[in-house]
Amino acid sequence: MTSSSKKYALDFLSFVNASPTPFHAVESAKQRLLGAGFSEIRERDSWAEAVKAGGRYFLTRNGSSLIAFGVGKKWKPGNGMALLGAHTDSPALRVKPVSKRFAEKGSFMQVGVETYGGGLWHTWFDRDLSVAGRAMVRRSDGSIVSTLIKINKPILRIPTLAIHLDRQETFAFNKETHLFPITDGFKPLMAMTERHHPAVVDLIAEEAGVCAGDVLDFEMILYDVQASCLGGISDEFIFSARLDNLTMSYCATEAIIESLEPENALDDESGIRLISLFDHEEIGSLTAQGAHSNLLPAVIRRLSVLAGDGNTSDSTAYEETLVKSMLWSCDMAHSVHPNYPEKYESHHRPEMNKGPVIKVNANARYATNSPGIVLTEEVAREAGVPLQLFVVKNDSPCGSTIGPMLSASLGTRTIDMGNAQLSMHSIRETGGAHDIKYAVKLFKKYFERFSNLEETIMVDSTT
Repeated sequence: MTSSSKKYALDFLSFVNASPTPFHAVESAKQRLLGAGFSEIRERDSWAEAVKAGGRYFLTRNGSSLIAFGVGKKWKPGNGMALLGAHTDSPALRVKPVSKRFAEKGSFMQVGVETYGGGLWHTWFDRDLSVAGRAMVRRSDGSIVSTLIKINKPILRIPTLAIHLDRQETFAFNKETHLFPITDGFKPLMAMTERHHPAVVDLIAEEAGVCAGDVLDFEMILYDVQASCLGGISDEFIFSARLDNLTMSYCATEAIIESLEPENALDDESGIRLISLFDHEEIGSLTAQGAHSNLLPAVIRRLSVLAGDGNTSDSTAYEETLVKSMLWSCDMAHSVHPNYPEKYESHHRPEMNKGPVIKVNANARYATNSPGIVLTEEVAREAGVPLQLFVVKNDSPCGSTIGPMLSASLGTRTIDMGNAQLSMHSIRETGGAHDIKYAVKLFKKYFERFSNLEETIMVDSTT
């Protein structure tokens, strides 16, 4: 592995290890953006004076979704935008609102959990698990604040049944009764210590720096405490949780930072470079902070009419911006599995460490079309990044992404792509270490070149 590829891979590991939940992923991206000179703004405020041409900004919603952008100094209302979307969530087990459970005759304390997304739940058995998320806590001054929680030690485990007691050839289990982890310590509503094991509430309170009685509520998910790492004989792989889709969230954040790093990066830019990291993709995106919400359309609308002097223009600027813009919907893709070659279409077999994968589906499960492919190829050629194509077999189901829903709501050109990986939705996934650098380079070049390339690839033209 080259030194630059390893640098990106190791930096990604630090990102994913610090981000066991969407709340932590947004905080990780936020700190990187602040360190790169971005300014935080709020949806509830007017942007007329706050957002200026040549500036770099970001905002969050619910603490689990984030949008960051840079405004070109030559920006005018109605100009186009280079948009890139990813998501911050991954399949996980979430602690139930009333989680206190006891095994038969009180032999174990257990924690009630519910499944979030379409996980490979059998991979959660016999792992060293802990909890992370956010807690609403009352401070000494009476204020109630959201506090990030990450218990950095294994406190839970979901044990499998010994083979001597059930010699089933295929591992089968009930998601409601067999997924309860065990632990040796875990007013209109019951007190938190009645709803949850007091020992668990104590750990969360200690992490938040408050007394247990000041923990008012929390949203916690289970995560594997084993750190992500490089693997393979030549460190060519990444073994990690949450590759889907923190890989693309990291690459998007790093790419927009690098594209705006030079002091004069926005001097000749006529557009806006924007990333959107959404929560709740794994459960359909139909939430206030999901891709199916008004988050991205609302931000685009506000920016589309923003004049360089801070004034706004009432016109068809929003509609003009949408037509001139493009969205790269970036979510992980399937690498060919060497033990299941029959599951892949013979001419569309992406591999790890061979570059980002463009995903195509005739039934619009992905939003890719030929104009999008052509523009992406132009960007990849300039970036020196290889590309691959993926189509699912006709007799296989096909997943989907935020691409089709955003393409439909915005009407802007869209392409679906992502790095190849194995074991998608497992608690421990495998990706290509070289592909981190490939994606960052490709995304960076997209931000740098889109405004110039956009006018050269036309479909609905009068000429």
